[in-house]
Amino acid sequence: MTGAVAGAATGCDAAKETAGDIVSSASSAVASAAQRKMDEIKDGANATDEVTAGPTSVDGDRTVATVTATNPKDATADYTVLVTFRDDGGNFLDTVVLTLDAVPAGASKSGTARSNRTLTGPTTAEIERALRH
Repeated sequence: MTGAVAGAATGCDAAKETAGDIVSSASSAVASAAQRKMDEIKDGANATDEVTAGPTSVDGDRTVATVTATNPKDATADYTVLVTFRDDGGNFLDTVVLTLDAVPAGASKSGTARSNRTLTGPTTAEIERALRH
C-alpha cells in the first residue's frame, strides 16, 4: 500500500511540474509577442521616463492599471507602452502593450492596461518600455 501512495504522490508532483512548465511557457510566449509588438515601432524615441503606471485593481476577472504618458515635446505624439504585471515578490505574471494615441504637446493622456488573464494575489504594474512616435 505504501508503494502505491508513494507512486501517486510522485505522479502528482510530476503533474504540478508539467502544469508549471505550461504556465511558464505561456508566459514566455506572451512576453515574446509583446516584445515583437514593441519592435514593430520604427523611429520611436525612448520615452520610458515620460510614462507612469498607477496602482493595480481588479475589473471583472482581469487586473488593470491606469497608465499615463506626459508628452514634453512641442508636437502631438503617440506612445506605445510595454506594461508588465508582477506579484509582490517581483515575479513576472503578465505583460501587455498599450497604445496611447495623440497625446497633445505639453499635456498628459491616460489609458488602461488590462491583463491578458486572471491574476491572483497582490500585483503591481511596471512600465518596462515606452516609445514616443
